[in-house]
Amino acid sequence: MSEPQPDPAAADDLAPARRRSPLLDLEGAVEADRPDHGVAAHYGELTVEQRRLEKGEGFVDLSHRDVLTVTGPDRLTWLHSLTTQHLERLEPGLATEGLVLTPQGRIEHAFEGVDDGTTFWAHTEPGAGAGLVTFLDRMRFMTRVEVADVTATHAVVGLHAAEQDGGGARWAIEPRDTVASWPQRYGRPAGTWAWEALRIASGTPRFGVDTDDRTIPNEVGLLERAVHLDKGCYRGQETVARVHNLGRPPRRLVLLHLDGSPDRLPAPGSAVERSDEPGKAVGVLGSRALHHELGPIGLALVKRSVPVDAALVVDGVAAGQEPVVDPEVGLHVRPRSGP
Repeated sequence: MSEPQPDPAAADDLAPARRRSPLLDLEGAVEADRPDHGVAAHYGELTVEQRRLEKGEGFVDLSHRDVLTVTGPDRLTWLHSLTTQHLERLEPGLATEGLVLTPQGRIEHAFEGVDDGTTFWAHTEPGAGAGLVTFLDRMRFMTRVEVADVTATHAVVGLHAAEQDGGGARWAIEPRDTVASWPQRYGRPAGTWAWEALRIASGTPRFGVDTDDRTIPNEVGLLERAVHLDKGCYRGQETVARVHNLGRPPRRLVLLHLDGSPDRLPAPGSAVERSDEPGKAVGVLGSRALHHELGPIGLALVKRSVPVDAALVVDGVAAGQEPVVDPEVGLHVRPRSGP
């Protein structure tokens, strides 16, 4: 089976005009397609790059991602009030993830960030930064904060666990004019195919690829990771709390183990069907990749009612499922009173 070609249509509405990384000039570099165009999919070593990255060696060029900053004395309390994450007492250097939800609790923006004591640095999907900056800027009112899109001057480098600090960051934000020197600082680069394969294997969803405009955090395993369950009110909180405490998520994220016999991978966006009910869609495939140990894998959102042991078919390819989100998650929780 050949390595997967990223789907040009995936997250197409987020993809910006191509920003070409200087690391594409390295020997063996092959450029990724949208939404990851502008950086290398691989440098000619494919699964070797996965193994090396998993061992904590090297880095991934993520300079195509959007970067923004929030400055001002009120930045953390202000972000705390607008997002799903508890940020008002965020310690400097501690990496975090957060979401902005619609009033109905659907994911509208997603970001990873860190505060350095004076500035909150965040990054998001390629092309998604402008929308997030616009939203935040409109919510400033009389608050002492400033929001800026700094993608033109700063870039994201992806790191492995061995490079993480105590806050668990798998990335760093560097001046964009240093990208060409990253191999001297971080070691041999791996491509986005390696990064994506390891992400998918961990069951971590990607905004705009493994989510759609109806996705709520409960469906994709983001509670406690990007959603703090014991903080004050924020937009969309009622939906998140209701599903967490009393209900069941309408859909659930699963890790698909795809049949490796066909010489292809299913296309992102393909319908997921039960093998015993052909032609009846029960979900949709998001991202997929070839993992160096697990083989072909993918992430899909399926209806909660699909049995966890049901055999599935995606674009004619048989698939077994490994639950990422428990379909009965709401039944294991009882509302708590008090702080």
